[in-house]
Amino acid sequence: MELTPFFQHALPALRESDPQAATQIVDAVLRSAQEARASDIHLVPGPLGLAMHWRIDGVLQPVWTFGPELGPRLTTRLKVLSHLLTYRTDVPQEGRIVAGADPTGVETRVSSFPTLHGEKVVVRLFQQAARHRLVADLGLPPDIEHDFRGLLDRVSGLLLIVGPAGSGKTTTAYAALRELVEHTAGQRSLVSLEDPIEVEVPGVAQSQVNSAAGFDLVTGLRSLMRQDPEVISIGEIRDAATAQVAVQAALTGHLVLSTFHAHNAHGALQRLHDLEIEPGLLRGLVRGILAQRLLRRLCHCGVASSAPADRLGWPVENCRRPVGCPDCLGTGYHGRFPLAELLTEHDLQASASGPRTLSNQELSARHLADWDWAAREQAAVERGWASLAVRGLSALREGRTSAVELHRALGSTTPPPIRAAASGAQPPG
Repeated sequence: MELTPFFQHALPALRESDPQAATQIVDAVLRSAQEARASDIHLVPGPLGLAMHWRIDGVLQPVWTFGPELGPRLTTRLKVLSHLLTYRTDVPQEGRIVAGADPTGVETRVSSFPTLHGEKVVVRLFQQAARHRLVADLGLPPDIEHDFRGLLDRVSGLLLIVGPAGSGKTTTAYAALRELVEHTAGQRSLVSLEDPIEVEVPGVAQSQVNSAAGFDLVTGLRSLMRQDPEVISIGEIRDAATAQVAVQAALTGHLVLSTFHAHNAHGALQRLHDLEIEPGLLRGLVRGILAQRLLRRLCHCGVASSAPADRLGWPVENCRRPVGCPDCLGTGYHGRFPLAELLTEHDLQASASGPRTLSNQELSARHLADWDWAAREQAAVERGWASLAVRGLSALREGRTSAVELHRALGSTTPPPIRAAASGAQPPG
């Protein structure tokens, strides 16, 4: 692993007992993590010291272990920088490193958490936020980017961005908000309710929930309805109560943009049903569901392979596999790109109805409860709809990523159903 010598080179030449050691080492950690394109720094205490890992391109990588005497000093220094209570080590805390205190100049969030051997600290670096400012900067496939931007022009309905944790949902949501600000030029009332506010978006009235004060998502959403909004952004729909209020807002002439935890677009429909959303509303309510993952891009050092162990069952004759070099710090990957699928109103009608279009009366709760969502997705793929797996297969054939990375991102040990793509059909974009 190239990360250990990389960080060793950045360490200041001083002893751990030096009074300035903690300050200078924390500066070196923040600076070198940014240079390595890390999004998160994990400092985990253990019986042998404080282990440091960096999350690079979505994957945690071991970097260094600090001694048991130095470790607590480093966590204390980070707590001082982020204005946390250094004398409270028994409760979780969250804070930010203020502008000018972080030597990298990157917006930084710090959280501490008590564990058996001391405080675990996670530092999140928002160094990629400026790069993904608008929807066009996200790297979405051209057809999905075009359709998604068109959905932002709708005046009402529900627009969801779904995926597991770490799939880039929040980044896409903020890019969509900035897109709305720029394209509406102040002619639409844009509000958000978040937990917490991660990035400030000028032109959007952003609010942060405060559950301790009784200001939760449901209460906030009901109050926002009386603030004459046109677009309401919800940080995340987490429960049935929030989903019901979001649906009510979408039904009463508001465009509701939110993130949502679901495996894919069709799975989001199932989850909406599980959260007690009236099934008959789906066709008239959902404007679009964007499901996404972030795939690591193979470094130039990757090599071609036809070995079955490198293809992992994907229907390709050849692919590329990671190797590792100084340019990618030995990881085999450099950067990420989004893998996405978009289910629009038109797709939803076809997916919901199967071989024929159902009326609203036929689209009953009893009928929806019996749906096989995996079968519906496969039927959509066979009609030509490009699913995550179809687009992933295309990325594998083009050599942009590896089969191992596809399995990691899609959470599957075998390739999902992609019969339509296996025949050689390519998804748009």
